[in-house]
Amino acid sequence: MTVLLTDDAGGVRTLTLNRPHRKNALDAALWAALRDALVETGRDRSVRVLVLTGAGGAFCSGADISQGVSAAHPLYRMRTLTEVTLLLHELPVPTIAQVTGVAVGAGWNLALGCDLVVATPEARFSQIFARRALSLDCGGSWLLPKLVGLQQAKRLALLADVIDAEKARMLNLVTWVVAADKVDAFVRDLAARLVAGPPVALAQTKALLNENADRTLRDALASEARAQSVNFAGGDVPEAYAAFADKRDPRFTGGWAVPRRTEDDDA
Repeated sequence: MTVLLTDDAGGVRTLTLNRPHRKNALDAALWAALRDALVETGRDRSVRVLVLTGAGGAFCSGADISQGVSAAHPLYRMRTLTEVTLLLHELPVPTIAQVTGVAVGAGWNLALGCDLVVATPEARFSQIFARRALSLDCGGSWLLPKLVGLQQAKRLALLADVIDAEKARMLNLVTWVVAADKVDAFVRDLAARLVAGPPVALAQTKALLNENADRTLRDALASEARAQSVNFAGGDVPEAYAAFADKRDPRFTGGWAVPRRTEDDDA
């Protein structure tokens, strides 16, 4: 069985966790496949949006513990988890988690590592680590306090409660809750809107939001100025201005606009 399915369509890459018999639990093969796929996605300029989802009516039931504790040193196992978490967080394209069924433990934190989360009403979430005598991983200790505040993060992590999609949305852990028979179309439309956006500007906006959450205002303003300078040097800004003047939709490519030299430049 191919543990990770990849589908490309119209600038959207969909990665589907494909171990439905284990509710897409993450074993060594799936971790490695996900790491490799994220590396490739970051290099592929034809990909404008990434959708992460699961097969068989579940998103991801966390790490696969069905075979017991691995003989490999935990430090080595954690390196792959760390790589996947950072690759997903730093991916230079918008990311969408499409969550049906369970999303628990590392599986939930993979969803939270995406920029936007779309869940069906049937989805269920848990920071299940405490029930396994473990602490948070896959970035949960960093993501949860930022999203829900320290007290709610402690409640979710220490008690390992199971919450439904609407409760998760109220806690800012889900962006939208969409009926199961409409979620595919909703995610396709959402991805299409992002694909139509300016890729360089969206990449920099995502990076600014991620990086500046822990910086001073002075640091954030400096980062914004650098990013905006790159935007103005590209081809999408003139295209946006021309589209506005022509009263049409812009056609963004992420291209680089190199001005022609003039006699004034040589003076």
